[in-house]
Amino acid sequence: MGESLAHAFAKKSSVISLLVFAFALGFGTTVAEPALIAVAGKAAEVVSGGGMIDSSATAQQRFALELRLVVAVSVGSAVLLGVLRILKGWPLHYLIIGGYVIVMTLTLFAPTEIVGIAYDSGGVTTSTITVPLVTALGVGLASSIKGRNPMLDGFGLIALASVMPIIFRFKLWIDSSFRRLMEFLTIFFEYRV
Repeated sequence: MGESLAHAFAKKSSVISLLVFAFALGFGTTVAEPALIAVAGKAAEVVSGGGMIDSSATAQQRFALELRLVVAVSVGSAVLLGVLRILKGWPLHYLIIGGYVIVMTLTLFAPTEIVGIAYDSGGVTTSTITVPLVTALGVGLASSIKGRNPMLDGFGLIALASVMPIIFRFKLWIDSSFRRLMEFLTIFFEYRV
């Protein structure tokens, strides 16, 4: 399914439509990911037990939803960046190395209490819903574009989708304007879901 959609987008749609689809696919598959739901719930319990948030059920649910949304937005952004990489022909290793340099730098400045949660946020993106669909998108897109090799250019979206949640989770704790945006999204989704 993902490959056929990628072919259709590459042949008939604008780049903007393809990038919006890529973000939506990354966001939608991640927010529904069972592993992320489980980790977010457990993280909320642990953070509550550590006194970083209120111990009420509402505070824990809000924290879990915020964590899921941060990871989903970051994976959507990673898939968008990965599709842009395929379209432009950028080397994957520069993006991955750059991402991990950012992770290591942010690790130095992040509160120690959130380092494990941030790192695990990247790991939960490699599960049953996200991987097959995102991989199919990358391979399908790379095989639809002249001059791209599905083996070299089609893979790597999952690697980007694993590093980006770590960066976004650290950014949430460091950057207050990003935090306000995520709080807005959390409140919006609380009332929508």
